[in-house]
Amino acid sequence: MEYNLKKIGKWRKYTMFKSGNVSVMVADFKKAVQFYVETLGLKLTHQIEGHLAQVEAPGLTIWLLHPAGEQEKSGSISIGFEVQELESAIEILKSRGVEFQHFMEENATRLAHFSDPESNPLYLIELK
Repeated sequence: MEYNLKKIGKWRKYTMFKSGNVSVMVADFKKAVQFYVETLGLKLTHQIEGHLAQVEAPGLTIWLLHPAGEQEKSGSISIGFEVQELESAIEILKSRGVEFQHFMEENATRLAHFSDPESNPLYLIELK
């Protein structure tokens, strides 16, 4: 398969996403942060105590999440896409056939959850 790099370059210029990450749901937040930072040696770049930690590896952002409710279980993984404006991104994806399951707003984040065709969990996140 041949790719037109000019077209790919143009697409990247107009993407709605600021960045991406992998989110790992954890039951023991403190133990998870300790493992990723101290054992694996990744850099802790952001933390909301007891709820969210962002760690960085070269080319990869990992968010460790201790969910407030029972929506996610320990061990589940999802892919997140940070967006500048949540509503705009939702409208664009809805126009492309994406169906959103639920929306959340907590602390300094707004989230919109959806799935890929294989039912893998994905979400959009806007940081306030």
